[in-house]
Amino acid sequence: MPDLSSMMRYTTFAGVVAASLLCLIAALIWTWWMLIPAAMFIFLSLLGLHDVRQPHHSILRNYPVLGHMRFLFEGIRPEIRQYLIESDQDEEPFSRDARSLVYQRAKGQEDKRPFGTRERVYDAGYSWVTHSVAPVEIEDCDFRVRIGGPACTHPYDASLYNISAMSFGSLSANAIQALNTGAKLGGFAHDTGEGSVSRYHKAGGGDLIYQVASGYFGCRAEDGTFDPEKFRETASLDQIKMIELKLSQGAKPGHGGMLPASKITPEIAEARGIPMGEDCVSPAAHSAFSTPIEMMQFIGQLRELSGGKPVGFKLCIGHRREFMCMVKAMLETDIVPDFIVVDGTEGGTGAAPVEFSNHIGMPLIEGLTFVHNTLRGAGLRDQVRIGAAGKIISAFDLARALALGADWCNSARGFMFSIGCIQAQACHTNHCPVGVATQDPIRQRALDVGSKSQRVARFHDNTLKALGEMTGAAGLKHPGDFMPQHLMVRLGDKEMAEGNDAYPYLPMGFLFDNQSDVGADYRKRWARADAASFAPPPC
Repeated sequence: MPDLSSMMRYTTFAGVVAASLLCLIAALIWTWWMLIPAAMFIFLSLLGLHDVRQPHHSILRNYPVLGHMRFLFEGIRPEIRQYLIESDQDEEPFSRDARSLVYQRAKGQEDKRPFGTRERVYDAGYSWVTHSVAPVEIEDCDFRVRIGGPACTHPYDASLYNISAMSFGSLSANAIQALNTGAKLGGFAHDTGEGSVSRYHKAGGGDLIYQVASGYFGCRAEDGTFDPEKFRETASLDQIKMIELKLSQGAKPGHGGMLPASKITPEIAEARGIPMGEDCVSPAAHSAFSTPIEMMQFIGQLRELSGGKPVGFKLCIGHRREFMCMVKAMLETDIVPDFIVVDGTEGGTGAAPVEFSNHIGMPLIEGLTFVHNTLRGAGLRDQVRIGAAGKIISAFDLARALALGADWCNSARGFMFSIGCIQAQACHTNHCPVGVATQDPIRQRALDVGSKSQRVARFHDNTLKALGEMTGAAGLKHPGDFMPQHLMVRLGDKEMAEGNDAYPYLPMGFLFDNQSDVGADYRKRWARADAASFAPPPC
């Protein structure tokens, strides 16, 4: 015989059944208007009966009707936390302070803050830029860097801040067109992502970086391999200024992907060069090359097919020896990419397995420092420009990346915020509430291309103006002049380090100087690297 406390679980269910009967009686002897609440309570009674009988949810079997409150609150938990609980500095993954800064600059609103910093300046990890008593006034903040090595016949003068890779298909048509139109208005570049060049990229008219990934979208043969003639046709578009070979991305390095047939629209199929009605697979690895030397030869082929446009590659650093294999292949083949984009594991607009997002890939600062110093050690740094991507949305983020070796920076989520992203983190559900990351035509209708493109251009412009002010405050004339010594990093409550000590520039050519103690760890890894193979050497 169950005790009274165990029967209390059914109190709510019993209550709605009793309310149903009372409302029906009241409708018979008082007023027919009581049929309205009666219908509601009858519905809840039937729901409770279903809850008791269903086998899937223990909570609903034990707490019929009432148990649904648990699932309701679980469903809106991210919104409750975001709007009511989290502090302005909680990074989930971007703090409210960071998002607000983007919104304000995109809308042209006041972005100044009163009453001092809210940063915890004595906590380990806090960093800052050292300033000068002789600041410089910088009037022109349209900062540029020329990308294109000796083998490039059509170099590109890129902005120091550009839109990182996000594909049409991941983002809506309106989002892509707004981003690219904004890039046109602001005079900066927009990376297509691996989904190739869509009609919405073309409609915007802005400069494009055409990304070639393992699926070879836009240059894909019927069997999924690389098609040189299709690539030549796509790369010949005037809008395309650079070619980026994607090896990995910060969101899910070393992981492929699949776009189910049910999500492929005629417009996505058109952009990617894939058939309707079939799953679209992006393999984890490229089929066009399998060794470092073959990779450099493929880069040379892309440069030739594109008519001499800058060609480079993007990666999130994993096995450091493998990157050194690539650098050795550059030296052996004399084919040097025009640029390398380093993506940090903190980057990621694409949905990814949690283990990949959290525990695979090197963070940007360490990855950038390693790539920069390896190229210096091999004597190639002057020939290769370095881009950096990974949660770069403020002028300080830009200045820090430039000081640590980057020549320019890219941002994906920063520009998503500029067109209205609210960090709902529903990108993979097709239910984006603001029409940014969805293919639902009704949802994306909420995103107005005209107004949002203005915000994209305004965010870019105001961020570079803030970078110019920060550069001048440091006594420098151009952001490219930032060096590690302009950074300070707090290691603990009473200890801080200069950027030169925390992230030093190693000497040019040090990988070939076996007499020096500088960079000994690099040289050990360099000795194990092989231009002919990515495979590890025998133990």
